[in-house]
Formats: sequence, C-alpha cells, structure tokens
Amino acid sequence: MSQAAFPREARLLRPPQFRAVFARGEKFVCPGFVVIAATSENTQARLGLALAKRRIRRAVDRNRVKRIVRESFRRHRDEIGGIDVVVLARSRTDRIDNADLFDQLTRLWGRIAASPASTRSEP
Repeated sequence: MSQAAFPREARLLRPPQFRAVFARGEKFVCPGFVVIAATSENTQARLGLALAKRRIRRAVDRNRVKRIVRESFRRHRDEIGGIDVVVLARSRTDRIDNADLFDQLTRLWGRIAASPASTRSEP
C-alpha cells in the first residue's frame, strides 16, 4: 500500500474505539497537542482526531490542523506499530504555524514509539 494512503483501517471511527483509548491510554503532551496512545489488537497504528470547536474556533483552522496531523501520522505510522492514537488540540493550537505543528508531532510520534506501551503486547 502506498505511504500516501490513509485507509479506513488506519482510522478510529466509532465511539467505543475512542473510549478504549481514553480508558487505557498513556498521555503525551506538547504545546499544541495532547496525544493519548494505547496498545491495540491491530498490527498497524490507527488515528483518531478529537479537535474541539471550543479549542479551535474556526473550521478553516480545525481543518488545517487535521490535515497536518493526518499527514504527519501517515509519514510515521510504520514507526508507531500496533498503537491506537487519539489526538486532541490544546488552546491556541490554531496560532502555531504548520512547520512547528509538524515538528511537535514528529517528536511525539518518536516518544510514543519509544514508550513501553508500544513495545509490550496486548494487555
């Protein structure tokens, strides 16, 4: 499959999938994002986005941040392994430029890949 692809299997789509990550996930924080990562029964990483309107008011800004998160995730998905990830935006994320957001996410993916959660098997 192409690296540029973002197939349906790579996404968290249903509320129970999000609840499972929130219930047993480990939190990673940076200035623009809070990322919650939990082991999964899947062999590939999956991404869920929860960008609240109260954190990023304008739809155009939410969509920009979503595009950046999805692109960064696509590029680092293989490094992360069998982890489900939910990305939440922090206040003022919409004021951070694209390059800085991408750099923050790159560092977070590295921390997630190096965390004990990514190296242990399903609980």
